Amino acid sequence: MKKITIIVPAYNEEETLPYLYERLETLMKNTPNYEFEILFVDDGSKDKTVELVKKYREADDRINLLTLARNFGKETAMIAGLDYATGDAVVFIDADLQDPPELIPKMIEYWEEGYDDVYAKRRSRKGESWLKKFTAKMYYKVLQSLTSIEIQKDTGDFRLLDRRCVNALKKIRECQRNSKSMFSWIGYKKKAILYDRDPRIAGKTKWNYAKLTNLAIDGITSFTTSPLRLSIRLAIPTFIMLIVYAIYCVVKCCRTGEALQAFQATILLILFYFGVQLVVLGLIGEYLGRIFNETKNRPLYLVDEYNGEKEMNE
Repeated sequence: MKKITIIVPAYNEEETLPYLYERLETLMKNTPNYEFEILFVDDGSKDKTVELVKKYREADDRINLLTLARNFGKETAMIAGLDYATGDAVVFIDADLQDPPELIPKMIEYWEEGYDDVYAKRRSRKGESWLKKFTAKMYYKVLQSLTSIEIQKDTGDFRLLDRRCVNALKKIRECQRNSKSMFSWIGYKKKAILYDRDPRIAGKTKWNYAKLTNLAIDGITSFTTSPLRLSIRLAIPTFIMLIVYAIYCVVKCCRTGEALQAFQATILLILFYFGVQLVVLGLIGEYLGRIFNETKNRPLYLVDEYNGEKEMNE
């Protein structure tokens, strides 16, 4: 019997867990031909998330609990889940139930047909502001324009991955991670399932625009080096502008016989070049910062406990 591991990254989700477990339990009951494992990865929760999962685990041995030593972020919690997952396939699902667990049997069906990565694509995004929808749309456009790899649009982490996809992702040990980009990068046979995304069933989202901006930057800078070429692209129109401006100055002086006010042109040129330099230096600094973080070679995460046993870091 094939085994499916459902990975649930959780951070302060005590309000949503009862609803999530109820629907997952129904799902497992209605899918008898597969063995299931539910792996909760607690990312340093401050509420009763861990206590609730331990309570569920006492009554259901299909549940496993991995608690991290502190809050490392969802991206790191996801790779931690992959490291501890034992299933032939893995399903990522958020604890907030915006993604319906009832879609998992359909994912399994496509997986059995030979697809390695069955991902849920949002047909609509209920409960999200127009600003968030607009910025998400623009982000995918920018990311796609910077890379030759096909980017999965309007998708999240809700997907089923075959074991060989899991093993491929486990080889990627970058400390600044963007899983959505990595799902595209590893390739393999993919299949989309359209669905309508629901609003959170309870609690408040842990994502704000600052975190989403950081995630977007990680997605761009970890996925492509195209921004580094921006300095060359800026240099070309800059020199064209200088040539045109020089010709204009010469022609004007010849026709009118009047001298240009040099201080005005000087100030404009200084400001323009200073702005270009800041952009380029900022991009270089972003990549240098990534090199710095990677060369430290720190572990991606530290485990506190796995199923009640403390990690000794030996």
